[in-house]
Amino acid sequence: MSGDFYVDPQEMAKLAEAFKTRAYDLASAVRGFRGTAGAEQIHDGFGLLTESEEVTSTYIELASEMVESLGHLARHFDEVRQALKDNAENSAAADDALAGLFKGGRT
Repeated sequence: MSGDFYVDPQEMAKLAEAFKTRAYDLASAVRGFRGTAGAEQIHDGFGLLTESEEVTSTYIELASEMVESLGHLARHFDEVRQALKDNAENSAAADDALAGLFKGGRT
């Protein structure tokens, strides 16, 4: 097994764009979920029965934690996107510099 590998900056840039799309889609879905699963909407769904207060509180807490967790995931996707984009740019610059050296030019 060879230890050689090649990083294709264009493919890395495509992957970065895919993460950007997923981060945007997830953030949009979280905003939509937050709008439909807020405390007021959950209270309306369960009503004001005394025995439903514990269930209502549990659902409100669950929805809040889900929004927070998915928001973190969307931000993490965007951080991965930025790292991939930066790496693609650095790889392309290194490839260009190396090509210049082989052509006898200066970088």
